[in-house]
Amino acid sequence: MIRKAVIPAAGFGTRMLPATKSQPKEMMPVVDKPVIQYVVEEAVASGVTDILMVISKGKRAIEDHFDRSYELEAQLEEKGKADLLASVKRISSMANIHFVWQKELNGLGDAISYAKYHVGNEPFAVLLGDTIMDSLGDPVLLQLIEQYEMTKASVVAMERVSMDKVHRYGIIDGEDVGNDLFKARSFVEKPNAADAPSNLAIGGRYIFTPEIFTYLEQIDRGVNNEIQLTDAMRMMLQDHDMYGYVYEGTRYDVGNTLDFIKTNIALGLRRADLGPALEDWLKVLMANNRI
Repeated sequence: MIRKAVIPAAGFGTRMLPATKSQPKEMMPVVDKPVIQYVVEEAVASGVTDILMVISKGKRAIEDHFDRSYELEAQLEEKGKADLLASVKRISSMANIHFVWQKELNGLGDAISYAKYHVGNEPFAVLLGDTIMDSLGDPVLLQLIEQYEMTKASVVAMERVSMDKVHRYGIIDGEDVGNDLFKARSFVEKPNAADAPSNLAIGGRYIFTPEIFTYLEQIDRGVNNEIQLTDAMRMMLQDHDMYGYVYEGTRYDVGNTLDFIKTNIALGLRRADLGPALEDWLKVLMANNRI
C-alpha cells in the first residue's frame, strides 16, 4: 500500500507575481479553497495517510492552513455555523501532515530528496503542489497506485500534449504495453519538438520506489543548474523498470495567470451551488460580445 506522499511546495511562484509576493502560490484560492488543499484531498482520497510537504521561507501560510485554528472554530461554533465549522476542522484532520524546509531552491529533484528519511524503505507518492488533477472517476493518484500494484515498479502520470508544447515538459519514450500503460525506455527533460521521442508528457503525479533517492544523490546538476528529477529517473531506468500511465482526468497547472483563471472557471462550473449562475453570467458576456 502507498501510505506516504511528498508534496513539493517550495518554489517562489514567479509566474504569478505580484500576487505571490507575500503569499505562496499554493495558497492561491481556486473557487473557495487554496490550490494545495485540492492536492491534499486527492492524496487522502487515494488512501494516503501521511504527507510530507517540502516548503521554503515565506510559506508559513501553508502550515497555518493545515493547523488547528481554535479561535476561528470557537467563533463559528458560537454563531451556529455548523457546516463551516466542520469544513474548517476537517482541514487539520485529513492526514498526518509534516513539514521540512528546502534550504536552497535547487530544483524538484532536490526537493524530493529531503523526504528520504521520512519515507524510509517504502514506495511513496509525489504530487506537485501547484497542480490540480480533476477526475470524474477515481482520483488520478489512485489510478497510479493501481498501476503500481500491478507492476510493482515506479509509475508516472502521463498526458498526451501537442508537439508544439513538448518543450514545456518531461517526455517519455516508452513501449505501449496496453490499457494506456507504457514501459519506459527513456525520459527527456523539456526537449524541442524535433528531438522529442513522443508527445507523452509527465503530468505532475508520481509513484516511486525508494531507490529513487540513490539516483537523486548521484546525478549532476542539469537544466537551469538544478537537480532535475527527470535526470534521476533516467539513471534509475538503467537498473529498474519504470512505467508511464495515461490517466483519466484533466490537469490544471495553476502556476501561471491564464491557467489559474481557467481553473477557477472550470471548477466553478462544476459546483452545483455556483455553476448555473456562473454559466448564465458567461452566456451574458458572450451575448454582449465581451468574450
